[in-house]
Amino acid sequence: MTFVLTNDDGIDAPGIQALRNALANYPTWVVAPDQHLSGCSHQMNRGGPIAIDQRSDRAFAIGGTPADCTRVALSHLCPDATWVLSGINAGGNMGADIHLSGTVAAVREAALLRVPGVAISHYIENRRPVDWGLATRLTAQVVDVLMAETLPPGCFWNVNLPHLQPGDTDPEIVFCTLCTQPLPTEFKVDQGQFYYTGKYGDRRHDPDSDVAVCFGGNIAVTKICLW
Repeated sequence: MTFVLTNDDGIDAPGIQALRNALANYPTWVVAPDQHLSGCSHQMNRGGPIAIDQRSDRAFAIGGTPADCTRVALSHLCPDATWVLSGINAGGNMGADIHLSGTVAAVREAALLRVPGVAISHYIENRRPVDWGLATRLTAQVVDVLMAETLPPGCFWNVNLPHLQPGDTDPEIVFCTLCTQPLPTEFKVDQGQFYYTGKYGDRRHDPDSDVAVCFGGNIAVTKICLW
């Protein structure tokens, strides 16, 4: 197997290095945006040039979005890739988040191109720093599990790692459904300006959904199918 690794936090983000470390036993190509593009969803280049900056033997910074990176990788840089992995995103991508996330869009584009993928994100609780070493270890475990699962064409995996406290036991890998509840909509209006005030950690969620599983301290794995 050959993996293309991408993200929406940019090629220099610690999360993609953690992902690379988690895949140390596999051949990998890093094809990621040259800047931070969190929340860009499935935005793509509409016909202009896309810059390709080779950083090392198999690492390329792309002047485009995560979905652009997937296309450039699978059509040009690594057409024989068997998987696209996106992440590890600094922040959760659960439920309604998947429609906003560039991390998820990268593997959604791969699914459209008939290449399986995994989007991996790390929930951040109360702005605490991420333990990227732990994230690497948990990602390696979940990738090994998912490689043994059958994934139909047009589908991809969405994974959310919990934010554990020191001393917590290792989380379980839980296959679950995508939460159907909206993101927080609380707001205030001040001097003609509209501000969202809801807290991500207080979002409503369905029982046993990916949000409930991840907020409960386990690894949430959801299969998302486009058709």
